[in-house]
Amino acid sequence: MKNMCFPPQMLFVENVVGFEVSDTHDQLLEVLSDLNFNTQEFILSPLQFGIPYSRPRYFCLAKREPRSFQNPSVNSKLLRAPTFLTSVKAGHYRYNQNEDELEPICKPISHFLEIRSMNISEDSSGTITDFKESDERIPSETVCEDYVVPLNFIERWGSAMDIVYPESNRCCCFTKSYYRYVKGTGSLLATSNNLKQIPKENLEISSLKEMGLRFFTPREVANLHSFPPSFHFPYHISLRQQYAMLGNSLSVAVVGPLLHYLFSEIQ
Repeated sequence: MKNMCFPPQMLFVENVVGFEVSDTHDQLLEVLSDLNFNTQEFILSPLQFGIPYSRPRYFCLAKREPRSFQNPSVNSKLLRAPTFLTSVKAGHYRYNQNEDELEPICKPISHFLEIRSMNISEDSSGTITDFKESDERIPSETVCEDYVVPLNFIERWGSAMDIVYPESNRCCCFTKSYYRYVKGTGSLLATSNNLKQIPKENLEISSLKEMGLRFFTPREVANLHSFPPSFHFPYHISLRQQYAMLGNSLSVAVVGPLLHYLFSEIQ
C-alpha cells in the first residue's frame, strides 16, 4: 500500500480471533498509521446479533483522512460489543443483573432449520422418515440419508461431539471440514428429545445412537450465516464442497452492519 499511487480510502479486514495479538497485526496498523488511516477494531460473533451461532471473528475497519468514522471516540480501540452499530436492534440484548452487563438474546435453532420434522426410523436401518422442508416438499430417502451421522462416527467420536436441539439457542462454528469430521468442526442436531434431560457427558454410546443425530444441511448452515433465501449453490457443486465453502464464509449478520458503519459518514 505504501507504494501505491492511489491507495484505497477505506479498508475492511477479517481474520480469526488471535490475529489481534500477532506480529502481522502490528505491521498492519503501522502501515495504516503511516498512511493516515484511522482504525477501529472489533471482535464480534453472530450471537451478539440474535443469531444462535458462535463464530467470533476479528475485524478491522480503516478510513483514510479526511474521511472519518461516525464514532471517532473509539478510534484505535478494540471493541467486543456491537451496541453502537446502527443496524443492531436493542431487542437483541437483555440486562443480566448477576453479571451486571448486557447479554444477547438469540432465536432458537429451529428458526433456521430447513427441515421441520425429521426422525430416525425405529427399525435402526439408518433411514429417516417424516422428513419435511419448510415448503412442505418431501425429499427422496437418499437425500435424507445423506445427513445422518454414521454409527462409526458416533462410536469413535461420540464423547467429543457438540450436540444441540432445535430449541437450543447456541451452536458451534462450522468449519470447512464439517461433514467429513465431527470433532471440533461444528454442532450436530439431535432429532429425538427422549434423552434430552441427561447431560451429554453422562450418555453412553448406545444412548447417543438413539438421539437421531444428523448434520445440519448446507441450507441450514447458510441460514445460520444469514444468507438470503435466494442463495443457492450450482447443481454441480458437491455436498462436501458446499460445506467447505460455507465453513470458509462470513456471517452476513455481522459483516452487513460493519460495512454499513464503514461507509457512513458523520452527519
